[in-house]
Amino acid sequence: MSQSGDGIDLDKSLGYLLKEASSALRAAMEEVLRPLRMTITHYSCLELLAQRPGLSNSELARGAFVTRQSMNVLLRTLERDGYVTRPAEAPVGKVLPARLTPRGRESLEKASKAVRSVEVRMLAGLTEAERSDALRVLRSMIHSLRDDNDGA
Repeated sequence: MSQSGDGIDLDKSLGYLLKEASSALRAAMEEVLRPLRMTITHYSCLELLAQRPGLSNSELARGAFVTRQSMNVLLRTLERDGYVTRPAEAPVGKVLPARLTPRGRESLEKASKAVRSVEVRMLAGLTEAERSDALRVLRSMIHSLRDDNDGA
């Protein structure tokens, strides 16, 4: 307990524990992706494109939790290295929809396997019911923070 009485007990703060879990997850993912010469953002971009081909730079940036500028730099690099392809001209407006190449799919397959191993390790101590509860609770927290900011 803090001396002022207004502080947060970090051992009991759900927000602090979520941040600590996020940090541990990020470190574990970085560790398994590093030998594949991939960053978490690189992996996220490939995964998003596999699940939703043709996403725009802005949509990819939102999905990977990075700025549009960062995603644009990454997409140029992925395109140069043969992981994604984008049309020379935008089919509609200014959007250049990206798609995975066979090389990108192969790279993603290895990365997905590595990332799945981290998630399996993270969830190893939980029962199926606890995993289901955790997903429900986390989704509820996200919903409350994103959608319920008018109610205060």
